[in-house]
Amino acid sequence: MAITIVLGFATQLAMGRSSFSSPAILHVHALVFFGWTALFVLQTALAGRGTIALHRRLGWVGAAWATVVVMLGIYMTAMMVRRGAVPFFFTPAYFLFMNSFGVLGFAGLTAAAIRLRRRTDWHRRLMICGMATLTGPAVGRILPMPLMIPWAGWGVFFAIMLFPIAGIVMDLRRSGRAHPAWWWGTGTIFVIQIAMDVIAASSPGLALYDAVVKGGPGEQVQPLSYPTSPLF
Repeated sequence: MAITIVLGFATQLAMGRSSFSSPAILHVHALVFFGWTALFVLQTALAGRGTIALHRRLGWVGAAWATVVVMLGIYMTAMMVRRGAVPFFFTPAYFLFMNSFGVLGFAGLTAAAIRLRRRTDWHRRLMICGMATLTGPAVGRILPMPLMIPWAGWGVFFAIMLFPIAGIVMDLRRSGRAHPAWWWGTGTIFVIQIAMDVIAASSPGLALYDAVVKGGPGEQVQPLSYPTSPLF
């Protein structure tokens, strides 16, 4: 997952689609999310080596960090929609709920993992499922998204699901059965995906979209229409 995230964003930088001249808040956003990724890798390594005392102490740092990840993720999504700066392979309303629900799913799965931290079999699997939801933006920078319209969101979903599926396969190889935490985790991700589609096109969803973009350039953008592609 960490490699996917680094690869996705490094590719954008190498292709000239990202720039260090971006607004400061984007750099803060990047540092927070990459910092979480680094902490996740470190925590995984500590647990794997049996350094449990340090793993638990850093866990509370992680809980605070995850809270910042969620708040900043929702803020950045709302800011992009308000500015009318949505990627052209998503409708603006879908993008608003896709990113917001993604980080909220991360919040719920991570919170459940923290609550079940003494049940390590549940804890580690739910943490993996939560982390998988954060790979969405990186996956979207690797897949040929313009060619996947109007199924770009589902393409990202199936790619994300490969990570918990790998865990399920490992369980099956080791014990012949998949741990129930995987079903709760993947089920949560699936429900979130369905909710994105349904709510983005619903009256309450469009009302919330209107409230987010009111007074900004995004107010002039049709919420259920694809933005003009820069490729044509």
